[in-house]
Amino acid sequence: MAVIHRTTMQPTKLELLATWLPTRDWYTGREEGPSPAKAGGFRLDDPAGEVGIEFMVVTDGPEAAYLVPLTYRGAPLDGAEHALIGTSEHGVLGTRWIYDGAHDPVLVGQLYALLHGRAVAQAQSVNDTPDPTVSVTPDEDGDASGAADAELVRVTDRSDHTAVVVRASGAPEELTLRVRRVLRATEGDGLPGRAQVTADWLLPDGNTTRGAYISVDV
Repeated sequence: MAVIHRTTMQPTKLELLATWLPTRDWYTGREEGPSPAKAGGFRLDDPAGEVGIEFMVVTDGPEAAYLVPLTYRGAPLDGAEHALIGTSEHGVLGTRWIYDGAHDPVLVGQLYALLHGRAVAQAQSVNDTPDPTVSVTPDEDGDASGAADAELVRVTDRSDHTAVVVRASGAPEELTLRVRRVLRATEGDGLPGRAQVTADWLLPDGNTTRGAYISVDV
């Protein structure tokens, strides 16, 4: 179970994202520069208790909403320099290396488990509390035994999403998890795809909307 500390981070996550977002191909940009605001998301637990896992939604202006999966580590992740968003000094845990979680095998493994009913979305800011607003349509055609783990194969950024290709142990085929970087509201929880994660986020005007965060390509 992840423990959420009520403390400071310097620089803050939003300050790091304000620098990192403009470097992404899927960021639509604003003339006056980015000013991201936290607007929703959820967490997943690392069974080993070593890596913090958060799916954060940020808005930037009146229309754009982005999904940024984040991992927080106490040491650098080997071979993931390209995915490093930055480092921050945590008031309790010390230096934290913060990564674009789509490139982190721990986050990807737990996302795969979530899509197969073997992990539970947790509230973003409350310890040990499932988030009932996160809806998961499980992958009924995938592994249901609970035995398979997912190996991260490759990650490719697209114009509005990141394609995360995984292979479950013993599976004959690769599977693509589509992390929707640019979020769009949808009616209900139905979008094309074999499985998906749907959740809320807060609009700049104070209203709440809903859409798919992640889906599995057919």
